[in-house]
Parts: sequence; C-alpha cells; structure tokens
Amino acid sequence: MIFATRRALLGSFAAALLLARRAFAQGTWPDRPIRLVVPFGAGTTTDALGRILADALAKEAGQPVVVENRAGAGGNVGAQAVAHAPGDGYTLLLGTNGTHGINTSLFPDLGFDAVKDFTPIVPFVTTPTVLGVPSSLGVGTVAELVALAKAKPLSFASAGNGTTGHLSQALLNLRAGLETQHIPYRNASQAITDLLAGRVDAMFYHPLGLKPHLEAGTLKALAVTSAKRITILPEVPTMQEAGVQDFVVEGRWSLYGPAGIPAEIVARLNRATNALLADPAALAQLRAQGVEPMGGPPEKLAAMTRDEIAKWRPVIAAANIRPD
Repeated sequence: MIFATRRALLGSFAAALLLARRAFAQGTWPDRPIRLVVPFGAGTTTDALGRILADALAKEAGQPVVVENRAGAGGNVGAQAVAHAPGDGYTLLLGTNGTHGINTSLFPDLGFDAVKDFTPIVPFVTTPTVLGVPSSLGVGTVAELVALAKAKPLSFASAGNGTTGHLSQALLNLRAGLETQHIPYRNASQAITDLLAGRVDAMFYHPLGLKPHLEAGTLKALAVTSAKRITILPEVPTMQEAGVQDFVVEGRWSLYGPAGIPAEIVARLNRATNALLADPAALAQLRAQGVEPMGGPPEKLAAMTRDEIAKWRPVIAAANIRPD
C-alpha cells in the first residue's frame, strides 16, 4: 500500500512538472534576453547570418536575442557551450554542417554528441562551394580539369583542413579517381591570392568569395557543388551536370538548442524562422550573403544531421583528413 501510494505521488509529481513546464513555455517564455551562440568570429558569414536570424527571433519572442561569438576548433567551442547549457530556450546555437556533421568524424573528442546533446529546431540556409580555376589554366569544364589532373599533378587550395573546400576536393578525388594535392591555408584570402597568381591550380570556395574574380575574368567557375544551380551564378552548372555523379557539398546553417527544450518553445522558434524565410525582403538580404533558404520542421533538421554525419565519415577516413 505504501509503495502504491508512493508511485501515485511520483506519478502526480511528474504530471504536475510536465504541466508546469508547458505553462512556462506558453505563458512566461521568454521573460529575459535569449542568447544565440555563433560558433565563429565576428565578421564571418556565420556571424552575419546569425544577426539576421537574431533580429527575426527577437520580434517573435518580444525579448532581445543577443549574438555571442564563441569561436574555436571549427565551431566546436561554441557548440560545446550550448550542449552543456540548460534546455530552457534561453540558449540557442547557429550550428553548421561542421559542428553537426563533419566534425564528428574529423575530431577525436568533440566534448559533445551532435545528435543526443541538442534539440533540432529548424534548417536555416545553405550554400554550395564553387570550383574555381585561374583563367590562365586554360580549362573551361570539369571534364577538361579532370583530364588535365590525370595528365599531370594539380594542386587544390582550401581555407584549412576539414573545411567544405577541402572535403569537396577529397570527394572529387574519390569520384573521379584523381590524386590531386591539397594545400591548406590559414585564411581564404591568401588562398585566393595564390589561386589568382597561378601558384595553385584550383579551389572550391563559397560563391561570394570568388564572385568578384569571376566577374573580372581572372577566375573561371567550372561548377557549383549544390544539388541545383544557384541564384547568384545561374549560368554555372552543378557537378552532376558537369559529369561527376553523386557529388553534392553544401555549407549549411541551422538552429539548434540544448537537449530538452520544450516542444512549445521549439514550435515558436521554428515558426518564426520559417516566416523569415518566406519574407521577400529577408530573402533578398540572405541571398546577398550568397545563401539559399531551407526551412522546414524540426524533424527535417534531425534527419539532415544524421545524414550529414554518415555522409562524411567514409570520405574523411578515405582521405585521411585531420584537423589543423
């Protein structure tokens, strides 16, 4: 009888706790500023996107959404800080396919589990890399570049080991049976400088970084690594269209929180972000950053996260990629 009473009390307590949590989510959240952790430095694309998203979430929440830059270890420093925060809706993360995909196989000890330690909220925006070569190289298509790489050694620059540019080059090696040389740089600007000077032969990089040089005619874009052509370079084919099958590499930014955020809070944040992505003025602002909208339910982001982890594990292992 005592045990039955205790079970009943525990059941009542659990039900009351659940009701209180729901009431908190619906009635009083948020009653103070929200922190949006951006796991890269100020002035980066991730930072710019985070500030656009923070403004939209602040309007929905009726409270300031403060961007906090926590850079380091390919985004792991900021992601780890959020993974260990309370799941109360007051700490969020603008995660990437690095923090929630690539880094799982790249780093031996992240300090967090990219699936278990987070609440997926909404996929935000995406961008591919562009395969650019100096115009002086004399190739105009991916097929011509592959043929040249089979005839003589070619080098590919990147902004560092484990970046999307590096992984794009590693994937091209696997898909086309090449052995091109990877040359990592500490920053993209120096890599582009050497690309323009012909000291390296090719580079996969974000569209905005290469676009001025493409327009000037000093670089040639051979392909984009997205599943379909992109708004700011509509004339450039995808890698599939260029003849390299099963080749999609996209940088992705998505909104996550710590594990355990109440569903009501997740729904409000998801709704606000999807509304932002449906607004024509906001879309123009985002596309000016070289990105395309995603959006969708939390379940979509959960599936994307699992798929991204599984996708890069064999590529990283085959290319023996290690972090800087």
